[in-house]
Amino acid sequence: MSQKNFFEFSFYDFKHFLNKDVEVEDKKVSMRTKQIWQSVYKKGSFEISNLTTLPIELRNKLNNLISLQRPKIINTQTSSDGTIKWLIQLFDGNEVECVYIPEKTRATLCISSQVGCTLNCRFCHTGTQRLVKNLSFAEIVNQVIIAKEQINDWEEQKKISNIVLMGMGEPFYNYDNVKMAVEILKDKEGLNYGPKKITVSTAGIANKIPEAANEIGTYLALSLHAPTDDIREMIMPINKKFKIKDLIEQCKYYTSVVKEKITLEYVMLRGINDSVENAKQLIKLMAQFPCKVNLIEFNPWPGVQYLPTERKEMERFGKIVQDAGYVATIRRSRGQDILGACGQLRTESQRIKQV
Repeated sequence: MSQKNFFEFSFYDFKHFLNKDVEVEDKKVSMRTKQIWQSVYKKGSFEISNLTTLPIELRNKLNNLISLQRPKIINTQTSSDGTIKWLIQLFDGNEVECVYIPEKTRATLCISSQVGCTLNCRFCHTGTQRLVKNLSFAEIVNQVIIAKEQINDWEEQKKISNIVLMGMGEPFYNYDNVKMAVEILKDKEGLNYGPKKITVSTAGIANKIPEAANEIGTYLALSLHAPTDDIREMIMPINKKFKIKDLIEQCKYYTSVVKEKITLEYVMLRGINDSVENAKQLIKLMAQFPCKVNLIEFNPWPGVQYLPTERKEMERFGKIVQDAGYVATIRRSRGQDILGACGQLRTESQRIKQV
């Protein structure tokens, strides 16, 4: 029998594997599954020989049947603000990036769900790249494992406190793998990230939002970026398929199930979506379901036609929303000097590869 990669198992599939393929007896299989799962995901033990809670005969057998191999880092960049971006080469040779964003009281890991993207949002550099593949759930989870290895994050008090699926790709166009990855991230026997420590972001795949409410149940971020269909269709072609009205209806359902506010992501583009009238239009949308808004500084890239809104105009826009009684936060750009900020990931990977 050829070796199987441990990270390609769910907890219950691994338990079945131990029972049927490794022939761990029924009365001990639950205990052995927990021992191995906790050693890998809680303690960062990646050598079977180091799993000394297991009998040596079982360790020898597992050495022949499973591998704990992870994808490898081929480039690391550290920003002046402490942000770290890792370029990871998958087993099939494709590359993906994740970004570690430390702050005073917490640290966020931004991970990807696809290599490339199909959505072609006009302001997003990642969106200029064709979709190469959907990541498997193991490839999604391995970004977290690799980041934890790099910063030695195996203590009970996690350095990586929050995980956001806001990297490359549209998570809801890789729904099944994202769902399984989130289940592994939440598993209390392993990484043990609560649903309030995980955010899944979508550009607005409206028909998947109710499904995610019932099956994923984490925080949800909606990449809105415009308060009207006309503006949104100009900068986000996906709006031709899923109109703002459709998104609002599905967001109402999501908040009724999950009981948490949805975060609206709103990148501010000079002269496009940043007027006083746009702020008033946004307020009307926000009045329809529980939500808050992140106002995001646009990160320019070579060849892009848009410019960032000036800081004072962002503050004016934010104050209009706040004065109407809604939470509006101006999100500080992180990792911009290493092209690790919002919408900058994939293209820099290609550039590094070509140098």
